[in-house]
Amino acid sequence: MKNTYIQVDRLKYPLKVYYESRKNSTVSIGKKAVYIRIPNWLNKTKKLKILEELKGWAQKTLRNKPGYFLPHLREYYSGEILNAGNRRYILQINYKDKKSSSAKLFKGTIELSISTRLTEEKRAKHISTLISRCLSNERLPELKERILKLNNNLFRQRISNIFFKYNKSNWGSCSANGNINISTRLLFAPDQVLDYVCIHELAHLIEHNHSPEFWSLVKKAMPDYKKQQQWLKENQDKCWF
Repeated sequence: MKNTYIQVDRLKYPLKVYYESRKNSTVSIGKKAVYIRIPNWLNKTKKLKILEELKGWAQKTLRNKPGYFLPHLREYYSGEILNAGNRRYILQINYKDKKSSSAKLFKGTIELSISTRLTEEKRAKHISTLISRCLSNERLPELKERILKLNNNLFRQRISNIFFKYNKSNWGSCSANGNINISTRLLFAPDQVLDYVCIHELAHLIEHNHSPEFWSLVKKAMPDYKKQQQWLKENQDKCWF
């Protein structure tokens, strides 16, 4: 088996290639990787040709339906402009021989200091996590103000605390004691989509499940909420660090 990646625009998807005792070649997209299986009795030229053909199919499929599986390893480069909602940030990435990585945000520039002692995959994860942390720290006061205003105007429920979290499996959550968590991935979404997720979680302060009563509360607060749901469904690949 050979582990590598398949590039689709700016995203890298895990790719696992198997050379087996089999008659036909196959390609499939699983929850965590793209899987390609090729007969081991073929000559090298034929194997490479089939591999490229199947990778091409996978790239086309993932480009058309990027939500097949997440997360991906997104590539960043120094000097890149990062658009997060209605704000723009400049990335400055420096690689240094040190034990840990760090980041700071100053006047619209995210300065990252990444350890060269890490593997390529771990460097990518460090960069994603640090960017997410910088943006969430800067934007948290704005999020709190947004949710408190929506709550005051529409729900008037008790809120214990509000957090940004780099949630990968959901857009938000609401705990029994009134804590509201919003995924930092929504910093890449339009304001009305962020409002929908905030309203969704606020409605859970009243209805703790997805009953008809719950959706009635959401619709009353945001009549076009299904439009925002559709945006999330179609654009989730754009909301990743």
